[in-house]
Amino acid sequence: MSSLNSMNKVSLIGRLGNDPKLTYLPSGRPVAEMSVATSETYKNQAGEKVQATEWHRVKVFGESAKFYAEHLTKGRLVYVEGTLKTRSWEKDGQKHYMTEVVLTNGSH
Repeated sequence: MSSLNSMNKVSLIGRLGNDPKLTYLPSGRPVAEMSVATSETYKNQAGEKVQATEWHRVKVFGESAKFYAEHLTKGRLVYVEGTLKTRSWEKDGQKHYMTEVVLTNGSH
């Protein structure tokens, strides 16, 4: 039987929806969080032009986080490449999930 290989990789080109927010982990490691909007345009069944926008939560760590926070601003076109990470937590008895793109190699 052959083994099934998989890959967790995502690449996006989009616009920043907010200025990157720089914070520090308890270890002192910098982390920047931001949202990136990607859009596509298509015609619906009625032939009308429709634009659909998807919002992506993005995180970057280390020196790249500082770069993002210092040099990138809302509306800027960016290229990001990373992996999808889903985390979960429980609040008021309800399970919540969040999927984020965690950048690799400081894309910009």
